[in-house]
Amino acid sequence: MRKRNSSEDRGTTSSLLESDPDLKQRPGRETPESAERGPQGPGGEMGKPFKRLGVVGKLKRLLLWLLVVYISIPFIVKLCPSIQAKIVFLNFMRMPFFIDLKRPQDQGLNHTHNFYLQPESGVNIGVWHTVPAQLWRDAQGKHGDWYDATLSSAHSAILYLHGNAGTRGGDHRVQLYKVLSSSGYHVLTFDYRGWGDSDGSPSEGLMTSDSLFVYDWLKRRLDAKTPLYIWGHSLGTGVATNLVRCLCDRGSPPDALILESPFTNIREEARSHPFSMVYRYLPGFDWFFLDAITANNIRFASDENVNHMSCPVLILHAEDDSVVPFHLGKKLYSMASQSLSLSGHKVQFVPFPPTLNYKHKFIYRSPELPTILSDFLGTAHQQTDDSA
Repeated sequence: MRKRNSSEDRGTTSSLLESDPDLKQRPGRETPESAERGPQGPGGEMGKPFKRLGVVGKLKRLLLWLLVVYISIPFIVKLCPSIQAKIVFLNFMRMPFFIDLKRPQDQGLNHTHNFYLQPESGVNIGVWHTVPAQLWRDAQGKHGDWYDATLSSAHSAILYLHGNAGTRGGDHRVQLYKVLSSSGYHVLTFDYRGWGDSDGSPSEGLMTSDSLFVYDWLKRRLDAKTPLYIWGHSLGTGVATNLVRCLCDRGSPPDALILESPFTNIREEARSHPFSMVYRYLPGFDWFFLDAITANNIRFASDENVNHMSCPVLILHAEDDSVVPFHLGKKLYSMASQSLSLSGHKVQFVPFPPTLNYKHKFIYRSPELPTILSDFLGTAHQQTDDSA
């Protein structure tokens, strides 16, 4: 009985499959014909369009994310103005990396002394004093007291104020110290608080007060007749004009001011900076970005400061400078040359053509730089003597 029933069931099943072809393709069953076609359809032709659409979809998703980030950044900066201050100062970018600022000799400055000053209690700022190259041999193995004593010599001194990012040990800065030292100058440079190995956090006011403190420290150690010049580069030009304005307001201007790659004020510089290129033409650019800088009390208004200064001014600028555009340096020179407070003082502008490829920070490479300085500073010192 069981065998008979089983064979009848099989016969019934076979007849049903033959009468209804759809039952043959029931899910879970795979026939030889379907295996040949594969999961993508006959000949596999349906898989390729789906694959192309997947790549296009991923590209669209990436572009959407980039658009969201692009739109979000202005709002983030506006809501958190401190971000813009960090972008202006870039003091967290300590370049070159892994150098020991306590050992300037590692950077080829083996006639340089590293030490620390305290502009206020509990705050130390790192300082380098490079003596004139003529004293190089005598400087070997000497300590702080010897370096201090050399300041009473007849050699002029330059207080160098560096720009944003990096430290006093940046390569282009070190190369300039060497040029100035070879030209017979003492060079004193330091890291503002928040830069390098100096304590604290940066602000325009503190950068200016630190510079004033170091200037006074240096001035007290120089002979009364020894010229003291101030040199600022890039953002340091804004610090330098702030410092000179303070000195002129108290009736003790420096012997001369040298501005390398200067700008007029921080708003114009930020508008012209390469970082702002992707947002420069965005509606509300000033409100989103420039007002955020002002909210941090960052102005560096050299265009205003030149109307309160009374000392010779030398401006150096490379025409191919893409960080601080050449036209800003030229504009500042135009303002300085028309300043009533600078009338009677020499105001000179020295451009460097783009063929020289000096860009933003390589003016030190100019073989004419020592002559430019000696000619200008010699005249400036003569003017100072005549006015005295």
